[in-house]
Amino acid sequence: MRHPALAIGTMLLLLAPLVGCTTAAGEGAPTSSSTATDSGSEEAAALEQAQAWLDAATLPPGAVRSSVATGSFTSYQGWPCGPTARLEAFWTVPDLTVAEAANWLMANPTADLVSTGVGPVPDVADIGEVNVGYIPSDDSQQGIVYTVAKRDDGVAVRAQIAALTESAVCPSLPPGTSLGKPGQG
Repeated sequence: MRHPALAIGTMLLLLAPLVGCTTAAGEGAPTSSSTATDSGSEEAAALEQAQAWLDAATLPPGAVRSSVATGSFTSYQGWPCGPTARLEAFWTVPDLTVAEAANWLMANPTADLVSTGVGPVPDVADIGEVNVGYIPSDDSQQGIVYTVAKRDDGVAVRAQIAALTESAVCPSLPPGTSLGKPGQG
C-alpha cells in the first residue's frame, strides 16, 4: 500500500523546481526587459543607458552577434538594486578558448566602464565558463557582465546589462557587509 504522505512529498519535490523560478536566459526568455515601475521617463533614461552600453560593447575579433543564446550558460548575474532596465545579447567567437576570450575582454573595456576583474584567467583546458564584469564606478550595481562559455568551435559570449533608474535603491545590509561587484559572484 502506498503511503499518502510519501506520494505528496514526492509530488512536492517534483514541483519545487517550478515554483518561483524564471526561464533561464536563452531558453525563451526575452532578450530585453525592464523591471522599472517608476515614471516612464526614468525607465526610458535607464533603458537608453543600458542600450548605450550594449552599443559600445567590444568583442574579440571574429565575434558574430546572435539573436538567441549561442551556448550553455550556467551562471546568471543578479542585479540586487532596482528598479533597473535590463538588456541581454549573445555572440559566438570561433577558435578561442574561454581564457583567451575573457582575457581579451578584460584588456578591451566597454565604453567608459571599469573592470571588476581581479586578474588574468589562466588558460587551462577545463575552464568551462568565466564572467567578466564592468561597472561605471567602484561599488556600482549596474553595468555589463559578459559570460564566456566553452563551445566545441570556440566560445559563446552573453552580455547581461543593467542600468539603474534615478530612483533605484539597493537593499539594506547588516553593518560590516557589502554587495559583491557585478561579474564576481
